[in-house]
Amino acid sequence: MSSPIIGIAFGNTSSSIAYVNPKNDVDVIANPDGERAIPSVLSYVGDDEYHGGQALQQLIRNPTNTIINFRDFIGLPFSECDVSRCAAGAPAVEIDGKVGFVIARGDGKQERLIVDEVVSRHLNKLKLAAEDYIGQTITQAVLSVPTNFTDAQKDALRAAAKAVDLEVVQLINEPSSALLAHTDAFPFEADVNVVVADFGGVRSDAAVIAIRNGIFTLLSTAHDNALGGDNLDAELIEYFAKDFEKKNKCNPRKNARSLAKLRASVEITKKTLSNVTSATISIDSLADGFDYHSSINRLRYELVTNKVVSKFCSFIEAVIAKAELDPLDINAVILCGGVSFTPKLTNSLEFLFPESVEILGPQTKNASNNPNELLACGSALQAQLLSNYDADELAQALEPIVINTQHLKKAIGLVDASDNFVPVLLPETSYPVKKTLTLKGAKGDLLVGVYEGDHHIKETVVEPAPKEENNEEDDESDWSDEDDEPEVVREKHYTLGTKLMELGVKGTQGVEISFNINKDGLLRVAARDLKSGAVVKGEI
Repeated sequence: MSSPIIGIAFGNTSSSIAYVNPKNDVDVIANPDGERAIPSVLSYVGDDEYHGGQALQQLIRNPTNTIINFRDFIGLPFSECDVSRCAAGAPAVEIDGKVGFVIARGDGKQERLIVDEVVSRHLNKLKLAAEDYIGQTITQAVLSVPTNFTDAQKDALRAAAKAVDLEVVQLINEPSSALLAHTDAFPFEADVNVVVADFGGVRSDAAVIAIRNGIFTLLSTAHDNALGGDNLDAELIEYFAKDFEKKNKCNPRKNARSLAKLRASVEITKKTLSNVTSATISIDSLADGFDYHSSINRLRYELVTNKVVSKFCSFIEAVIAKAELDPLDINAVILCGGVSFTPKLTNSLEFLFPESVEILGPQTKNASNNPNELLACGSALQAQLLSNYDADELAQALEPIVINTQHLKKAIGLVDASDNFVPVLLPETSYPVKKTLTLKGAKGDLLVGVYEGDHHIKETVVEPAPKEENNEEDDESDWSDEDDEPEVVREKHYTLGTKLMELGVKGTQGVEISFNINKDGLLRVAARDLKSGAVVKGEI
């Protein structure tokens, strides 16, 4: 039996591995320490190499030999990298024009590692964890990467994997990988617009994807390398540091070890508050010999981090606006990354979008898979698809091709009996395309009007209900000024645009209407009488 192709999600903060087992279920693979969200960290103590959670623990006592947040540096010259993101660990230095790290090893020796070698070692650890779980040698993988990864970065990633005998069969962009993991939520025949928002530890990525007839089209992407879970940590660190300073008259920020202790405890506190409404923080000898013990509830946490959560929401609004869409045009939002566990984020998005929009995240009733595992699951599903090809078929299927697919800028549809526009082909539908609908209730002579549709957003102000009089002097009114603010309801409406054609059908007992746009953009519409089979055609 040939070994399976695994799926790998390689992130700056954490990585995960998955594969489709013989029962066609997706298994997310844990490393020997039981971690499924495996920290992308390597640490060195003498001649010993630590990986994952064990390496992350070294960040307090051995930071200069602990390498963190290195993924985005691969394939880029040192001058183009923001090396401040790994400042809490081993400092990045320039080696042969690339990002590198100087690590102290046993006997006082130093080892100079370029980022390519670090990536190779990390991928090898993931590969070994997969081999231990599956019981077979792994030689091939599908990796998910950000949409803004350059060709040079992709080539360097393939080379780093090849150095540890791991062939990258395909690099799949992260938003598409997340969508593949949601095949049950979005059957590919559905015409929907989906936002995929990936909020990681040190960066945020988002994309708007139109799904039309099973085809994914990236309408817009956005990236922010300075927005992530670390921003939430920074706000909490500042909150607790001020509290500690007030109680003990010393500043824990001035000492690197104290700051590392506080950061490690804050990460645990943040994760705890995602599941329960209060958490405690306890650090022995935080600074100047003083211990620190405190507690925080979720409400206080949300107030402290409110500005950062607002930035996450604004980031999503910006990528929608970049696609020239409105939140009313979106059908669903998929949340990825560790920040997705933050309840305040989900609540804010539910306020931003209409009720009809599905928020697929861990805090909603339509809970998705673990956000830290989505990308690996999608990569594994793509890997299973590729495993059905033999070597020659696979090489041919993955050969780069140039596709110049056109898309509709406006909706095309019909006019109903009330002169309202009914969309049939939505904006951003790629063509060539064919779509058919059946009107069994249509009787008698029928005039089929085919139009382009223009849409606009209608805002309606709903005045608040009047206050109820309360004559009891001792009872205070529950009403506030905020309660008196009118509610603005936003609705999407289509209006008739350009008339494209009209088709007349006489004495029909039901009609089937088919829309067909060829590769040159020529629209053909045919109306077929279901009883007689007579067909009327038009084109433009």
